[in-house]
Amino acid sequence: METCNLCQEQTKKTHRGKPHQDLVKVNEPRVFTGASPRGYEEQDYKCLDCDSKFTQSTGKNDLAWTLWQG
Repeated sequence: METCNLCQEQTKKTHRGKPHQDLVKVNEPRVFTGASPRGYEEQDYKCLDCDSKFTQSTGKNDLAWTLWQG
């Protein structure tokens, strides 16, 4: 299935970007702890429209929104 336009735009959002209306959380957030203030979180999302899967990360060295291609 093709990636919808909303998901294509989602990949361009920054760390502060919110998920679009068709993205729903898949699991509980994963919390990675380190020496303060180096901890970060990751959250998985799935699009209800095109079934694309994303991971949102608050890690400063990660992409904010990663689109997983199967």
